[in-house]
Amino acid sequence: MTTNDIRRGSARAGARSAGLVSLVCWLTVALEGFDLVAFGAVIPTLTETHHLGMNGDDLTLVATLSLVGVGIGAGAGGPLIDRFGRRVGLTLSVAIFSVFTILVPFAPTVPLLAATRLVAGLGLGSCMPTAITIMTESSRADRKATATTSTMTGYHVGAVAMSLFALLVIPHWHLVFILGGVAGLVLLPFVWTCIPETSPLARHGEAGAMHPTATASFGAPGSREASGSSSASAPGSASTPGSASTTSAMSSESASPSVTAAAATPRPQMLALLRSHRRTLLCSWLASFMGLLLVYGLNTWLPQIMRSAGYSLTKALSLLLIMNAGAIAGLALGGVVADRRGIRPSTIAWFAASAAFLALLSVRMDDAVVLHAVVFVTGLFVFSAQGLVYALVAHLVEPQVRGTALGLASGVGRLGAIVGPAVTGMLATRGLAYPWGFYVFAGVAVLATLAVALMPAHPAQRRDVVDAPAVGAPHATF
Repeated sequence: MTTNDIRRGSARAGARSAGLVSLVCWLTVALEGFDLVAFGAVIPTLTETHHLGMNGDDLTLVATLSLVGVGIGAGAGGPLIDRFGRRVGLTLSVAIFSVFTILVPFAPTVPLLAATRLVAGLGLGSCMPTAITIMTESSRADRKATATTSTMTGYHVGAVAMSLFALLVIPHWHLVFILGGVAGLVLLPFVWTCIPETSPLARHGEAGAMHPTATASFGAPGSREASGSSSASAPGSASTPGSASTTSAMSSESASPSVTAAAATPRPQMLALLRSHRRTLLCSWLASFMGLLLVYGLNTWLPQIMRSAGYSLTKALSLLLIMNAGAIAGLALGGVVADRRGIRPSTIAWFAASAAFLALLSVRMDDAVVLHAVVFVTGLFVFSAQGLVYALVAHLVEPQVRGTALGLASGVGRLGAIVGPAVTGMLATRGLAYPWGFYVFAGVAVLATLAVALMPAHPAQRRDVVDAPAVGAPHATF
């Protein structure tokens, strides 16, 4: 066997492994898409059957606690995955979500039902920021935005798939939660065996076990100077565990001062790093709050708003499906544009276009083709802009606090997920859903545009070495 044959075999194996990592991360994000519509899809059946004697207040409590759990899980999960590792964190998150989702139909009382949804949300909340962190850290430097947005398409595909499944199984509503939980359990072994460990701290622990003296000769923790002798693999190269290229990469990773510094960063310095990104964090929180307010507000109330505008129920429901289809196209397009034109300017353009098209929807359109086209393009921008926010945050912060930053952005954004349906519901009860609902949404998109405009466009310093793909982790193929 020639050297070229070995290289070609390693490249093919690396590509297959990268594709599997991408698929597993995509599927974990699809679980959140499932959760987005699962409880809402069964509310009419729970109401009609008077399950556990639930009334409107009980249903609102359960729905709200689900979102609260997701928000807490996202915010708390970030620091944990930075400290203990991405793979461990993602595995535990999927396990918690799966077990407690299966328990939902078997809860004997309303408080226990609410508790199972809350705990399931705690597990689910960390899934998306962790998956995005993994994809960012295992993708090529020129494809990071695409890796993020492509992974987030799973969110909307999961939502659409669960909507269709709910139509098939209702009134047997318990099957919705059993399917979701079982799907997570089936995914669990693939998460553990296929996901590489991309956390600098966890990788340092493994390297330290193999090379106890590896860190003895390096500078003080927190140094971010790239070593001139570092031989990290170039973006786009593929390597597999056990191959010559991987062995070389492991040696260079172990011998890189900046990787060691990133891995050995103690807690006080992690807090200092977060404080150094104060503007990025605050603006990302505001942008995420506004972005998820739009996603959840529209997903919850768009059919009712369109009904208030005089459209038929069938058309109103179809418009929600069209808007989510636009989201999938927007995420695929947004990542490519962001990688070519810059993540921040692309995110600004996405939110600005969202504001314009949301305002346009306040005008009644009798031509079905025009209406469907406008709704599709609105979904293309509105529902994918949040994915670009996550890509921008991942681009701006260091690897050792990236999970924390993404988790906080996602966690604070969940407050918007709660506020959005509540505010839109108040407008609906007062007969103001149309056109004022679209005016409010357009204003929210403008605020998100301003928040992103205040964020830096690039990291403060280059992180070529510490931001290199993980040892043994092939580049993602998005």
